[in-house]
Amino acid sequence: MTIFAESIRPPSKLLWAAELPRAAWTVMNRPRHKSLLRGEPAGDGRPVMLLPGLMQGERAFFPLQRFLRDRGYQAHSWGLGRNFGARTTGAEAEQLIERLETIATTDGPVTLIGVSLGGMIARLVAHRRPDLVREVITISSPFAGSGKATNVWRFFEWFTGERLDDPAVAARSAEIAAPLPVPSTAIWSQSDGLVAGEICRDSHGRSIEISSSHLGVQIRADVFLAVAGVLEGR
Repeated sequence: MTIFAESIRPPSKLLWAAELPRAAWTVMNRPRHKSLLRGEPAGDGRPVMLLPGLMQGERAFFPLQRFLRDRGYQAHSWGLGRNFGARTTGAEAEQLIERLETIATTDGPVTLIGVSLGGMIARLVAHRRPDLVREVITISSPFAGSGKATNVWRFFEWFTGERLDDPAVAARSAEIAAPLPVPSTAIWSQSDGLVAGEICRDSHGRSIEISSSHLGVQIRADVFLAVAGVLEGR
């Protein structure tokens, strides 16, 4: 079982306080960032699935989904609506795996792209059904360390009803952090205000550093380009 270092601290209060202004700045600059995306080559048509973060619905990934579809990828939503946290066990996880089975049967293994908690769920599914997963791309997902290296762990416990010190939750976290049996890429930011950047990196796979807040990270042009580069093998 993976033992997480407790020495990694959450982001500073200054970075935490800057989350909303930085996210708003990202939204306001989207029109300008669109020019950076012109000329990206077409993809190979593979199926991909987008997994939202905690409290996010499927529309949170709409800009990235449209970007990928415009380049020929089969970009699927995860089909479970808003992410309320308890998605890694039980009937909802089975529904996600069933959806992957349906896609993979027709089009082959699926590339999973998840932001924050969605990326952690993507890693768990890849461990449990690697036959259905081509690769995993996580975006600001704090899978590689203690949940207490975040500024939102108390909210997570309150919102989901799960406690980080529960043995079952700890075992699941260790499973998520373990090296994946499929290729993996972690997109992360040292200046993330909600989760420590160090626990979003993948020491057993590829890591791509960006400079971003946590909120709104999935609509950034540099994230689009990073995802496209991974899919294209760059």
